[in-house]
Amino acid sequence: MNELLSQAIAQWRLMHSIELTATVLALAYVILALKQSLWCWPAALLSTVLFTHVMWQSALLSDALLQLYYAGMALYGWWRWQQIRQRAPGERGPVYEWRLQYHAILIGITALVGWGLGALMAEHTSADFAYIDAQTTVFSVMATLLVARKLVSNWLYWVVIDAVSIYVYAQKHLYFLTGLFMLYTVIAIAGYFIWRSHYQQQPAVNLSL
Repeated sequence: MNELLSQAIAQWRLMHSIELTATVLALAYVILALKQSLWCWPAALLSTVLFTHVMWQSALLSDALLQLYYAGMALYGWWRWQQIRQRAPGERGPVYEWRLQYHAILIGITALVGWGLGALMAEHTSADFAYIDAQTTVFSVMATLLVARKLVSNWLYWVVIDAVSIYVYAQKHLYFLTGLFMLYTVIAIAGYFIWRSHYQQQPAVNLSL
């Protein structure tokens, strides 16, 4: 019994140590992204590797798949931001925005995909919070692409995604993640206003869909 208890405590410590390290790296990613630093993407890549393990062990299967996507997007984001800097003057490069109707279409399509993924997870897996987890997953996929393309409104999507994620992670007793997403929500609000100010002050730029 003592041996089993010791193993359980050791496993709990290991899981939370991994979660804490991933949390610090993820927070570094968001802060660096707010500053439009290229180094946000290496921090994101390291964080996703660790979070993949945490999500899988917590039966948040959609989130585990999402972390693998984040790893790929970290590589894409590094390349994309370098391309933007090379095509435009300035240390950080420009930021962009889409028209409101583009966002309305994007939200509708993403929500439908999220409903489909949630139904699939609810019926064929043991995933907890299948529909909520699926929606935050697909919207995170979309919002991460908007970060890589440097759209100002990506931060507004993250405000909603992060607020919903706080509830899910609190219910799963992932306390570091819960605290992280509280910080995320505040940072996302600040990020929107900082990027919007940059957008308003820069020369007019065009971005294709």
